[in-house]
Amino acid sequence: MKTFVVIGLGRFGSAVATELSSLGHEVLALDDSEENVEKVADKVTHAVTGDARDPAVLRALGVRNYDCAIVAVGVDVGTSALVTLNLKELGVRQVICKAQSHVHRKVLEKIGADRVVFPEHEMGVKLAQGLSSSNVLNFIELSDDFGIVETTVPREWQGKTIVELNVRAKYKVNIIAVRKKGLEAFDVTPGPDTRMEAGDAVVVLGRTEDVNRLQDL
Repeated sequence: MKTFVVIGLGRFGSAVATELSSLGHEVLALDDSEENVEKVADKVTHAVTGDARDPAVLRALGVRNYDCAIVAVGVDVGTSALVTLNLKELGVRQVICKAQSHVHRKVLEKIGADRVVFPEHEMGVKLAQGLSSSNVLNFIELSDDFGIVETTVPREWQGKTIVELNVRAKYKVNIIAVRKKGLEAFDVTPGPDTRMEAGDAVVVLGRTEDVNRLQDL
């Protein structure tokens, strides 16, 4: 179990806080809106109304003892920057921030954010990937260069085993999970003798440009 602080309980922050909690982690949710706090109070470990711009508030809550802080405040660059700076100065090990623009991202990185995410951009990428190919079931952008795609088994792969496909050499990607047709669960440790059949799904990791090429198969 890990411990998280989620600051800012709008749609994004609330979703992150409640999902982390449902996965069994300890979550402290903080917002200056009592209404927002009340909405997640029964879904997280602790929910507190307070101003994260005040270092004394964060210090009193013991945020430095948490594994990770997520700064999910709104579009105000100044507020998110100040909160991020407070967290880093208090010694929080990992600070992940939501940004609205590349300028916002640069500001947050300059003051020490360990990772900056663009929720709207990432959802747009997922949607575009899904619309561009009926074979793509899901897409996760890990960075500007790498991604994970869940897709139905390409026709060229059907009837072949993982070792026969030699995807790392031929396609420059890695198969990290396989779901056989009709099953809900993925096999996250597929062996080299796992044979691909029509209707199966695979989860593939690689550079975005290489992952995208799979759609052409």
